[in-house]
Amino acid sequence: MNDSKQKGVYQMSKFIGYVGTYTKGDSKGIYSFTLDTDSKKIEDVKLAAELGNPTYVTVSQDNRFLYSVVKDGESGGVAAYSINSNTGDLKAINQDVTEGASPCHVSVNEANNQVVTGNYHKGTIELYSVNSESGGIESSLSVVAHEGKGPHERQEKPHTHFSGFTPDEKYVVAIDLGIDKLITYEINEGALKEVSSLSVSPGSGPRHIAFHPNGTHAYIMTEISNEVIALSYDSSNGSFTELQTISTIPADFTENSQGSAIHVSKDGKFVYAGNRGHNSIAVFQINEATGELTLVEMASSEGDWPRDFVFDPTEKFLVGSNQESSNLVLYARDEKTGKLSLIDSDITVPFPVCVKFLHV
Repeated sequence: MNDSKQKGVYQMSKFIGYVGTYTKGDSKGIYSFTLDTDSKKIEDVKLAAELGNPTYVTVSQDNRFLYSVVKDGESGGVAAYSINSNTGDLKAINQDVTEGASPCHVSVNEANNQVVTGNYHKGTIELYSVNSESGGIESSLSVVAHEGKGPHERQEKPHTHFSGFTPDEKYVVAIDLGIDKLITYEINEGALKEVSSLSVSPGSGPRHIAFHPNGTHAYIMTEISNEVIALSYDSSNGSFTELQTISTIPADFTENSQGSAIHVSKDGKFVYAGNRGHNSIAVFQINEATGELTLVEMASSEGDWPRDFVFDPTEKFLVGSNQESSNLVLYARDEKTGKLSLIDSDITVPFPVCVKFLHV
């Protein structure tokens, strides 16, 4: 069903996805589901792996492995699973955990030989070696602890919220909410070495970054100020330059709202950003010449505390997750305007956080 080597994206109608959750209430771990794009339905929601607080997951480019953050008692780290790409079933490979809080973000490189995590509570970024054949986590190669603080009450210390590879995979990028910084690292003989950093507006609380498919622009979502920061990216030295800052919520909205996820459509025309509290997904059109954004709409998240969302492989649909109302939401996405239209908001998954599809 998901053999991308034999079938093109438009020849397929069913796609397997995964949901990372907070394991409280009825939640037991990582859930899987199937999106049927012909019937426009999400079906077969089931527990795929029993695991503690697998709030963020990522899938290897070849669809053979899934990596998840994990909480195990008083320890935390990363867990590896093999994927049955026909059924979506997960089989545990191994875990690497250490004492203390678990990470909040995990990414894997294209060669599937390195995984990097970001730890909100520790303010660290950690690089692991991975066995590209078995998919197992082999060892921790490098840990970097950030330093500093910001002006907001939630910025009493570093809070790393994102860790991932640049599109060219020359660098690793970390986004730290606590110190209002984007930090670029190179991997030098297995060690993370800082090569560049960008300080953003004090108190904005940067959370996640998404790269434009052109490889020269990127977009940061801020959690505290609910804004998107448009950036240019210089792959020659790993540096970033601010181009624009634009709000993701109405100017007259004064209640609590916290920015969440940010993603860019593969055609490079739109940016989507989630707002927890305002309970919306803001849609922006990208100026192809400058990389700057113009607001298209703010679509209702159809639930409480929209934590993440994902495009399906055709990008004709978008699946959102509302953490506190424990529901997934299926939207149709207009590829020309970027706008979202509700299809179904009554898909129950307990305390969903991250949503990912198998690659096509």
